Amino acid sequence: MRCPKILAVVGAMFLATPLAAQSNGTPVRIGVLNDQSGIYADLSGQGSVIAARMAVEDFGGTVLGRPIDVIFADHQNKPDIGSAIAARWYDTEGVDAIVDVPVSSVALAVQEIARERKRIVLFSAAGSSDLTGKACSPMGTQWTFDSIALAKGTASAVTKSGGTTWFFLTANYAFGTAMEADARRYIAEAGGQVLGSVRHPQGTTDFSSFLLQAQASKAKVIGLANAGSDTINALKGASEFGIVAGGQKLAAMLTFLSDVHSLGLQAAQGLQLTESFYWDLNDATRAWSKRFGERMGGRMPTMVHAGVYSAVTHYLKAIKLAGTDDSEKVAAAMHEMKISDAILPSATLREDGRVLRPFYLFEVKKPAESKGPYDYYKLVREIPAEEAVRPLKEGNCPLVH
Repeated sequence: MRCPKILAVVGAMFLATPLAAQSNGTPVRIGVLNDQSGIYADLSGQGSVIAARMAVEDFGGTVLGRPIDVIFADHQNKPDIGSAIAARWYDTEGVDAIVDVPVSSVALAVQEIARERKRIVLFSAAGSSDLTGKACSPMGTQWTFDSIALAKGTASAVTKSGGTTWFFLTANYAFGTAMEADARRYIAEAGGQVLGSVRHPQGTTDFSSFLLQAQASKAKVIGLANAGSDTINALKGASEFGIVAGGQKLAAMLTFLSDVHSLGLQAAQGLQLTESFYWDLNDATRAWSKRFGERMGGRMPTMVHAGVYSAVTHYLKAIKLAGTDDSEKVAAAMHEMKISDAILPSATLREDGRVLRPFYLFEVKKPAESKGPYDYYKLVREIPAEEAVRPLKEGNCPLVH
């Protein structure tokens, strides 16, 4: 007959083993999944890796006595590659959460992988409103922007200020078409009209034929429903064609600080755009951005980089609050906690996974108005979260009852 004392000791040893492993070695691992070499590398890329590492360092480098690792991979803007990396990370490489994920088609695919594995994904660079709508997941959160908030912020304001007729240059993939559809709604609500649109392939370098169609439409505003180098190339072409000099306005549905930097103020001046972050908004954003810039050769962060920092910070705080890295318990803690950091001093996470945060309508400065590098925007209007973000009942998220 076995001694009860021995059984008790053995049982205690088995109970203690997971705790010892948890505190002594196995890291909490965060995977930054994005475009490291293509058209979204500047707005995301290595900057997002730096932002994630800054969040880890500012948190203290450990959580629940465990080290925190940040790894990264290039999904090459392809859903099949992104899905394969996500599955491998979750299944065999000990990744607890994936962050960033530009390109909506990749993000939607990764959302399904995360849902199946019951693991966390924190979107910063993905803009499809479906991520918190019909494709929402209890494990997925959207931190930085979506097609609705950006379309509403820019399209409504420009239409109300006299830009009553539009023609769209739209990237022919999920995000571009969603962005145009959202913009059309808010243009119509503001009393405007869309005269036409043309879709271009991702990675287009020559926008001549598309811009000629836009000019011929006589629309007051040419809307750009694209992103990254597509937006940059379209704006360069518009400058060469004298679009603005000819009396038409340009409005970008999704433009980043890195795009304006690549273009230069001479080509980008007067462009109106909506963002959720700008490095020069206040003392806290300036201080954080200066630290970021020191690691990035003087480059200031995009809103995607800022979103990665906020998302990782909140995720780590949730692990601490939950007392475990169990994804379902951490996800619940993330929704329970207020969001507060150097980027977002006060925000909340809604049940559909959408972060409720303010947005800002900016206008790109003229060269003479800029006081130095990255002094590119002037604030036109702050847009409160409740005005910018889609109402919960309109998203058709199955988590919402």
